Amino acid sequence: MVSRTPFLPRCAVLIVLAVASGTAQQSDAGAGSQQPAAQPQPWTWERVKDRFELGNPTLLAGKLNINELQAEEITAHLRPNPNLALLADQIDPFPGGPPHGPFAYWLPSATVSYLHERAHKRELRTESAKKATAIGVSQQDDLERGLLFSLRSAFVQTLQAKAVLQVSKENLDYYDHVLKISRDRLDAGDIAQIDLDRLELQRVQYESDVQTAEVNLRTSKIELLMLLNVRTPVEHFDVVGVFDFNDQVDALDSFRQAALDSRPDLRAALQAVDKAQTDYKLAEANGSTDPTISFDVGRNPPIDAYIGVGVNFPLRIFDRNQGEKLRTKIDITRNERLRDASQAQVFSDVDSAYATLNSNLILLRPYKAKYLQQAVHVRDTIFFSYRQGGASLLDFLNAESDYRSVQLNYANLVGSYLTAAAQLNQAVGREVIP
Repeated sequence: MVSRTPFLPRCAVLIVLAVASGTAQQSDAGAGSQQPAAQPQPWTWERVKDRFELGNPTLLAGKLNINELQAEEITAHLRPNPNLALLADQIDPFPGGPPHGPFAYWLPSATVSYLHERAHKRELRTESAKKATAIGVSQQDDLERGLLFSLRSAFVQTLQAKAVLQVSKENLDYYDHVLKISRDRLDAGDIAQIDLDRLELQRVQYESDVQTAEVNLRTSKIELLMLLNVRTPVEHFDVVGVFDFNDQVDALDSFRQAALDSRPDLRAALQAVDKAQTDYKLAEANGSTDPTISFDVGRNPPIDAYIGVGVNFPLRIFDRNQGEKLRTKIDITRNERLRDASQAQVFSDVDSAYATLNSNLILLRPYKAKYLQQAVHVRDTIFFSYRQGGASLLDFLNAESDYRSVQLNYANLVGSYLTAAAQLNQAVGREVIP
C-alpha cells in the first residue's frame, strides 16, 4: 500500500511552518512558555455558594443591619449623665450703701445631681436591645434562606439549559445524518423529491430547539452572575454539577421536624414573643419613680463654705405610662399569634414542596426505567425500516418527533425535580437534599 500525504492549501502550509518556527523558538527560551492559556474552570455549586455569601449586595446590606442593632445595644446600656449647676447669687454692682465691693457678699454655689434609675430599667433596656439583635440575626438568616433558593434555582436552570442544549444538538446532528442518507437515497432513486423536501422542512424545528436552548442558557447565566455580583463575561462563565435525581426520599415527618428546628423565620417569631415579654417588663419598670440625688457646695458669708445633700422625688399623681403598659401587654399576644401563623406556614411550605418533589419522582421513574430506552428503540427501528423501504416517511417523522419529545421532557423533568428539591431545602431551612 502506498501512503499518501494529505493535500494542504498553500496558506495552510505557511501557517504550519510559522507555528513550527515559533514552537522551536519557544523551546529555546523555556519550556514553561509552551503551555497554552488555561481555560476558566467551571463553577461548582460550592464555589457559587461561597462567592454568593461574599459578594451579594443584598446579603451584605442585611449584615450591616445587624451591626446597627449591635450599636443600639451600646446606646441602651448607657447610664444617665450627671448634671452640674453653677450659681452666683446676691451680686451688688450698684453704688450706695456701705462701702464694699460688688462681690463682697455674693453667694457662689455648685450643685451636682444624678438621676438614679430604679427597677432595673437599664438592665431591661439592654436585654431588650440584645433580643432585638437576636431577632435581626434570625431575619438575616431568613433573608439568606430566600436568596439561596433563588441562587439554587438559577444554578439548576443553568444546568437544565445546558442539558437541553446538548439534547437539541444531538437531535440536530442525528437529523442531519438522516438527511444525508435521504439525499443518497434520492440519488439512487429510492425516494421521491417531495419526501426529501418534507424532511428538510422538518429540520427547522430542530434548529429552533438549538437556538432557544442557547438563549435560555445565556439568560440563566446572566441571572446567576447578577446574584453573584460578578462581572465575568457570559462567554467565559460556566457551571458544572450533577444533573440527575435521587429516587429515595425520607418521610414527610422528618422534614417537618427538621423545619421546626431550623427555620429562621420561625425562630425569629419565637424570639419576638420573648422580646415582647421583656418590653412589657420594661414598660412596668418605666412607670416607677426615679429619684434625683444632688450634692452642692457653696459660700455664704460670714460663713466661709458649706455643703448640702438633696433628694428629689417626682410626685406620680398621674400615671403617664398606662398606655405603654397596655400596648406592650397586647403586643405579647400579637406576637404569639404571629408565631402560630409562622408555624402553620412552615408546615404548609414543607408539605407543598414535598408534594411537588414526589410528583416529579412519579413522572421521572418510568422515564428512566422505560420510556428513554423505548424512545431510542422505536426511533432506530423505524429508521432502519424506513431506510429499507419498509416504513413510510410519516412513520419515521412521528418516531423522530416522539424521541425528541421524550428526551426534552426528561431533561425538563430533571430540572423540575432539582428545583423542587431546592424548594424543599428552603422550606426546611437547611440543605436536606443535596
